[in-house]
Amino acid sequence: MDRRKLIKKEITWAGKTLSLQYGKIAEQADSAILARYGDTMVLATVVSAPPREDVDFFPLSVDYEEKLYAAGRISTSRFIKREGRPTDEAILNGRLIDRSIRPLFPKDYSNEVQVIVTVLSYDQENDPDIPSLLATSAVLQTSPIPWDGELVGVRVGFGNGGFLLNPTKNEESFSDMSLTVSFNKEKVVMIECGANEIAEDVILEALKFGREQAKPALEMISELVTEVGAEKAKVEKEKIDEKLEAEIVSFIKENFKKDLFDPDKSGKESVFEDMKENLYEKFEGKLTKTEMSKIFDTTVKKMVRENIVQDEKRPDNRPLTEVRPIEIEVGVLPRTHGSAIFRRGDTQVLSVATLGSTSLEQLIEGMEGEAKKRFMHHYTFPPFSTGEVRRLGSPGRREIGHGVLAEKSLVPVIPEDDKFPYTIRVVSEVLSSSGSTSMGSICGSVLALMDAGVPIAAPVSGIAMGLVIEGEKYKILTDLQALEDFYGDMDFKIAGTTKGVTGIQLDVKIDGLNDKIISETLSRAKEGRAFILDQMLKALPKSREDISKYAPKVMVVNIPQKKIGEVIGSGGKTINRIIDETGAAIDIDDDGTVHITSTTEEGLNKAADWIKGLTHEVRPGEIYEGTVKRIMPFGAMVEILPGKEGLVHISQLATYRVEDINKEVEAGQKFKVKVLEIDHQGRVNLTRKGV
Repeated sequence: MDRRKLIKKEITWAGKTLSLQYGKIAEQADSAILARYGDTMVLATVVSAPPREDVDFFPLSVDYEEKLYAAGRISTSRFIKREGRPTDEAILNGRLIDRSIRPLFPKDYSNEVQVIVTVLSYDQENDPDIPSLLATSAVLQTSPIPWDGELVGVRVGFGNGGFLLNPTKNEESFSDMSLTVSFNKEKVVMIECGANEIAEDVILEALKFGREQAKPALEMISELVTEVGAEKAKVEKEKIDEKLEAEIVSFIKENFKKDLFDPDKSGKESVFEDMKENLYEKFEGKLTKTEMSKIFDTTVKKMVRENIVQDEKRPDNRPLTEVRPIEIEVGVLPRTHGSAIFRRGDTQVLSVATLGSTSLEQLIEGMEGEAKKRFMHHYTFPPFSTGEVRRLGSPGRREIGHGVLAEKSLVPVIPEDDKFPYTIRVVSEVLSSSGSTSMGSICGSVLALMDAGVPIAAPVSGIAMGLVIEGEKYKILTDLQALEDFYGDMDFKIAGTTKGVTGIQLDVKIDGLNDKIISETLSRAKEGRAFILDQMLKALPKSREDISKYAPKVMVVNIPQKKIGEVIGSGGKTINRIIDETGAAIDIDDDGTVHITSTTEEGLNKAADWIKGLTHEVRPGEIYEGTVKRIMPFGAMVEILPGKEGLVHISQLATYRVEDINKEVEAGQKFKVKVLEIDHQGRVNLTRKGV
């Protein structure tokens, strides 16, 4: 196909123009597609390279890049104007694409593949994620790279009893659900969902709605691919001596089956490493370690799957619907604001909640502009959790993705800031991993929040569901463990309250799921979530009445907008004085809402009284207990409210004539005064007479 020839397809989709363009751009890539939806434009490219030696995995990388220029922005940093580290949102969009396309590559394909999606224009209404998915599907289908997908992605919102296709930013703000789903023709290959306690039936209807609405886009991509007519490369399977392979398979079955299905050993990384080392030692020099590792994984995978499908026997001997044993401890860390350890089988997560002032909200700068985040959940996965040695560094895509999944699952139950004026951060530390750590972090986080005294609307529990499918037979697994995740066909994570679902993340390793399997999985997951939630509430039935004594105290004071300047003072002089003398942190919103945070009740009340005093409308005739602050020849300056002073003229100090003011009053003296008047400059004149 001549790459200089332009091929363009265009449809109207959800009321906006969607177009895909092939040719005349990025011609040295294996393929390139320019997608436009509204005024949002993305460029998707793909390039492949020969396989790397001694690599026993498929080296696919998906890079999603948001450019500030796409939205007409320049970084607010004074020193760095280039795009910096990707935002969490950009990382999640990259994962969204990766999770959608990865299962559709041939199983024996090992060439290095890099997909790069670049956002070139952003119209502030239409998110780039959906055009990015469509462009990636088209770019893979029009490239010579073998890929078995006919992929299309949509986002479904739900509000006012109806579904919305690809809702705009404004429409999403009123939606009770944001569900992004990728279809491979009719089957579901990926789901990412955040919802406000939505029933499972609504989720299923949303998937049906999305599938139907995706058809025009799927047909458009198909027309483009047909016109381009790309020739696909053939996948060559590695040839290994059949007799030697049979000997290795026999050795694995005879020597490792017992440990594979030992509940105390199943799924542990160290056990697998020992098995492989024994294998390498036995057949040293006959095959490479990479080749033996592939045979090992293929054989063990077949053994695990056959046991599940034929005998309903899981590696740890649990029934298909059973949740692993649960152990819970709360309040485990003495000086933190809230903490809990949640254990399910060999998966153990420590979650810690910290409360802070509103000034500690996270400021996020990205292509969409600046935003603040009041509730944060961070997930960490240290190497010791799987018994490995690995360099520690900044969080990877997986850690960010798991952290955000838990975060979005908890957001619907976090109290509004007018009811609980705190910034909230929860950290989930995975102490031991054997599958379903992200769901463990949700359960642990809820318990930590309750231990911290956060008045959540309802407790949330989460569970991961698995699947093994062989031909027409399939088995759904409740509470997925590591070995079942690794060798199974699905990782379906569902979180929610007793009322409904708050978060979903689905990944598959096959060409997709039908509605029947999804429906059964949601139903089983609901039962599993209820069991887990019951165990959680036995450990801590409700949020603690009071927050931790180590948490900062917070008070909200509302002042007239016109008084904000008086509280701040010239050059911040007044507010800095309040902060210095009370030790409190003070944040003032443009609407006059003042957030005061202090480690002590005394500092909190002192700062609040000071601000109330500064903004109180003093009226003639009011009587105050005043304190002499300064003495001048013509009178005394008396503080009647924190930060507000008035003048008692020498003639108003007494009913008699005062000859020497220093003999009449002294600094620090307290007495009652009455407001005489407030002059045209706002100055307060006071008197002691008649009080």
